[in-house]
Amino acid sequence: MMMGFSVSDELLGTVAPIVVYWLYSGIYVALSSLESYRLHSKAEEEEKNLVSKSSVVKGVLLQQLVQAVVAIILFTVTGSDAEADKAQEFSLLVLIRQFVVAMIVLDTWQYFMHRYMHHNKFLYKHIHSQHHRLIVPYAYGALYNHPAEGLILDTVGGALSFLISGMSPRTSIFFFSFATIKTVDDHCGLCLPGNLFHMVFKNNSAYHDVHHQLYGSKYNFSQPFFSMWDRILGTYMPYSLEKREDGGFEARPTKEFKDD
Repeated sequence: MMMGFSVSDELLGTVAPIVVYWLYSGIYVALSSLESYRLHSKAEEEEKNLVSKSSVVKGVLLQQLVQAVVAIILFTVTGSDAEADKAQEFSLLVLIRQFVVAMIVLDTWQYFMHRYMHHNKFLYKHIHSQHHRLIVPYAYGALYNHPAEGLILDTVGGALSFLISGMSPRTSIFFFSFATIKTVDDHCGLCLPGNLFHMVFKNNSAYHDVHHQLYGSKYNFSQPFFSMWDRILGTYMPYSLEKREDGGFEARPTKEFKDD
């Protein structure tokens, strides 16, 4: 007789985003040879980036370890999945509300923390500049950050969105997996036809690519979902997506920004 095997929602909520990150990144690694859809050529990626890919992988794994530890602590403090599910009967409207609240909270936290790390010279030099060693972003470099930045922006931001939205551990599995996929997509360096994220969100791979370039480092701070804070607070850099002569695309800032 086979014994039943079950995995708690807390464990899934901790592990699922990590697994999703590498699986979804792997898809983009397989597609990265499609030069006609790249925002930068493969040669540019090798020439411009200031960090090796092995260092990027090690940095991401370290951040994911920290996030996993914080997630376990957070789930332990807030109670078990059984308690949360008992208190929350499933409702589609409640689920949508929790997702929207969590998205707004995460976007708000990350916008202001991200912007401050650019404007504070000490924080930029010693912490945030690590992420900008990837001048040409690629999918599995999405979470390549200084450990302190990973803790402040991603881990604390995720904890706040979880607590303020009131979602259960089970709901968090889906929300944080979704947020992970969106973050990877924003750094994928590709503009593929039919990409649903590009259709639904103005904040996409081209939008974030502008921020990774020298001319855009003081603009397009918003991540990972909406561009509202950039537009409200005047840090939005408009751009057009143009075809390059040698193939692929380029996100070009509009004339007024080129002339700055």
